[in-house]
Amino acid sequence: MKRFLAIAALSIASSACPASATAPKHPQKAAPKQAGKATPKASAAQGTTSYASRAEALRFADDLAARRGLDREWVRQAIGQARFLPRVPQLMLPPPKGQAKNWNAYRSRFVEPVRIRAGLRFWQENAATLARAEQQYGVPAEIIVGIIGVETIYGQHMGGFRVMDALATLAFDFPAAHPRAAERQAFFQRELEQFLSLCDRTGMDPFTPRGSYAGAMGMPQFMPSSWARWAVDFDGDGRIDLFGSPADAIGSVASYFQAHGWVTGMPTHYAVDFDAQRLQLDTLLAPDILPSFSPASMADKGVLPLGAGAQHPGQLALVELQNGGDAPVYVAGTENFYVVTRYNWSSYYALAVIELGQAVAAARDNAR
Repeated sequence: MKRFLAIAALSIASSACPASATAPKHPQKAAPKQAGKATPKASAAQGTTSYASRAEALRFADDLAARRGLDREWVRQAIGQARFLPRVPQLMLPPPKGQAKNWNAYRSRFVEPVRIRAGLRFWQENAATLARAEQQYGVPAEIIVGIIGVETIYGQHMGGFRVMDALATLAFDFPAAHPRAAERQAFFQRELEQFLSLCDRTGMDPFTPRGSYAGAMGMPQFMPSSWARWAVDFDGDGRIDLFGSPADAIGSVASYFQAHGWVTGMPTHYAVDFDAQRLQLDTLLAPDILPSFSPASMADKGVLPLGAGAQHPGQLALVELQNGGDAPVYVAGTENFYVVTRYNWSSYYALAVIELGQAVAAARDNAR
């Protein structure tokens, strides 16, 4: 889905790829397994003009090859054969200002019968692997199930864009109208570099993988830097395959959360009540989703974390989820809620992941 970009939750650049199998160095590299790969639509996912005639793209290729120690002609050929995807820059633009957010509408896209049934099958088929990931990384199975369900419906929809084309388009033609255009373009140039380095290390043909319009790949929709830094060979076959191996996808999501500070046993959020006489809503919302208030401090400002939230040992954030013209929904997010937003920088996304995982867990309990 990565349309809020995973987008950016997967935005940290990285170094070497762990546990990758040794492969021949250069062209025609072995393709990864891609169970359930979508067929790209010509209007959206197939490119038009190539980057072979773009001097800045070839200069980037030469610089990348020199810095990474890659074969210069292979890198130039890969970038030169990449094609501009005219729809992709449009998809990167933020929604128009004033467009109301609606938590209930957003939630209904993800916490719904199709994903819940698919999640139940996924959990039943991979129960031992999910239990092993939870034991090894401390991340609950329902969070892992929620992520993979929201991202790709458990591998059913992994994206139809050639990753090479999507990353090249965003590296060299990121839309100037974006409010953070320079920063985002630099990010995608780093991701293109990481992707070609990954292909070089693993023997993957750069033009085989399909993914999101932002270049996210596989069942968990990892950006190349996240694949390089946090993906793991959880099925022990000597290679990392986020397209075809549910075990690798499960272990990699758990690895990502552990690396981003997941605290084992901590809830993600608590319900809240308001004390209207003391309410300092603007002050509590100012840090956004960054946990910044103790339960006592939050209560002093008129928001009372309920249940165990009143004794929460760490900091909390007041999370507001707007509901169109209806009243917003509020929760007190913990450090673990914040960790979920590191996968995708959106409180709406995080709560959808959490509630889908809970719904699948409830379906599993009922099926026993």
